[in-house]
Amino acid sequence: MGLPDKDGGEAPDGNTRHVPVMLRQCLDLLAPALERPGAVVVDCTLGLGGHSEALLTRFPEARLVALDRDTEALRLSGERLARFGDRATLVHAVYDELPDVLDRLGLPRVQGVLFDLGVSSMQLDEADRGFAYAQDAPLDMRMDQTTGVSAAEVLNTYPPGELVRILRAYGEEKQAKRIVSAVVREREKEPFTRSARLVELIRDALPQAAKRTGGNPAKRTFQALRIEVNGELSVLERAVPAAVGALAVGGRVAVLSYHSLEDRLVKQVFAAGAANTAPPGLPVVPERYQPRLKLLTRGAELPSEEEVARNRRAAPARLRGAERIREDV
Repeated sequence: MGLPDKDGGEAPDGNTRHVPVMLRQCLDLLAPALERPGAVVVDCTLGLGGHSEALLTRFPEARLVALDRDTEALRLSGERLARFGDRATLVHAVYDELPDVLDRLGLPRVQGVLFDLGVSSMQLDEADRGFAYAQDAPLDMRMDQTTGVSAAEVLNTYPPGELVRILRAYGEEKQAKRIVSAVVREREKEPFTRSARLVELIRDALPQAAKRTGGNPAKRTFQALRIEVNGELSVLERAVPAAVGALAVGGRVAVLSYHSLEDRLVKQVFAAGAANTAPPGLPVVPERYQPRLKLLTRGAELPSEEEVARNRRAAPARLRGAERIREDV
């Protein structure tokens, strides 16, 4: 499972955090669009504000709009970014709400959009959030704890077939049927409430060969539950096209993904935007069929070995970028 850390430096509570993942690459990729006077950049996944702080610092003429569904992240990052005054606007929203947010702010077009997907360091490091399988915690996993169903509710109430689908689709878990059979058997005795019991159940359910590969055997199940609880892929399916639609010509979007499901979706949206959609055989291609996007990365850019050595959470990161090169016709 990708365990991204989108937060850098020292947090407002005094705890030292890892530096933001692929920070220099993200800033360099967005720079040509953000060095213009009056540029607006949207950080769709604020977290504790590591990338946002760097954007405001490097581009002193830029205005930031930052979104997060996690109210505690907004509170802490608000303290961190307070010194930038009205250059930073923080909004409690999920990132597929980007068009509505920009509309309310009177910003029809922006020059940059950044996504740093996955779980923030704060969510991973606070045991009571239930994201990390390495420590016992309530099975919550909601990024916005004010709404929605928890991971415990998913485990305790979903039909077995739906649980199998989730583990296979979102966790790429080959042993989904074994794990779900054990979950259904155990939840009839007592509902699931804490992560340690689930981790133990998964260890007991898997064959020995499956336990010897790929790290902690619970990671795929925890990833799948987290994606389901937060609707991450369905949100991303709406959010990336919305971000492309919000870009002014010359504007740029950068997306950091942490597992293949996210990266594949981003790749598909960017590839579609960069494609010529004209019917075959036209002697001259009308503008409406011309590509809207130019790809800025060859495939996905990876973190350096040095960065992974400094910050293990950067290891699964994949960065893709694109530039808007024409308006819709």
